[in-house]
Amino acid sequence: MKLAKNVIAGIERHAEECYPKECCGVVIVEKGKRRYIPCKNIAPTGKDFWIDPVDLIAAEERGKVVMIVHSHCNISPRPTEADLIFCERSGVEWLIINWPTKITYQFKPSGFELGLYGREFNHGIVDCYAFVRDYYHRELGIELSDYHREDNWWLNGENHYLNLYEEAGFYQIDLEDLQKHDMIYMTVASQVPNHAAIYLGDGVIGHHQVNRLSSRDVYGGWFQKITTHIMRHKEV
Repeated sequence: MKLAKNVIAGIERHAEECYPKECCGVVIVEKGKRRYIPCKNIAPTGKDFWIDPVDLIAAEERGKVVMIVHSHCNISPRPTEADLIFCERSGVEWLIINWPTKITYQFKPSGFELGLYGREFNHGIVDCYAFVRDYYHRELGIELSDYHREDNWWLNGENHYLNLYEEAGFYQIDLEDLQKHDMIYMTVASQVPNHAAIYLGDGVIGHHQVNRLSSRDVYGGWFQKITTHIMRHKEV
């Protein structure tokens, strides 16, 4: 999508205003013209972006959203894994602008699918639960909901894995009955289960630990020590 100079200028102004944090916004079609609508970035660190849903709704009420925009500060405007994932979910074209170089990169949904192993960790987007969701979808055709989860939820009085497993179609089994495709709950510096892995059979698990690439590992030693529950899906 080719954008008019005034639209690009609006994006550049917003990127400069937000720097060194990422800006975000949308391009809409309003009265037959494309317009850039700046939105508030509610991501806690500013090194990522979450469009404020209030701003997004306001933009959608003005016109059809045809592009998602955000900036990368001091790094390449090429999309991250998370960018590619959310572009697919959005169903519209994306533009990333590097600030301060002003170099842009545009891309569209293209059927991108992240591999199960070797993926980079990004909590709430590409994390241990995302690994579980993708595994069940690809290996077993089982669709699990993508629950919203704030970082460090296990330190803030929440207990997602134990509160939601029945709703997601799981039930608890004994460790002695562990078989391929079962989900394993673990506690990592937490009082409640905050990590999940999939048992792949032959003493191996697949999972995605924080600040590590998703991987296959031997299920023994420390992993067994921190295990709290074994879960099986009703469709397995």
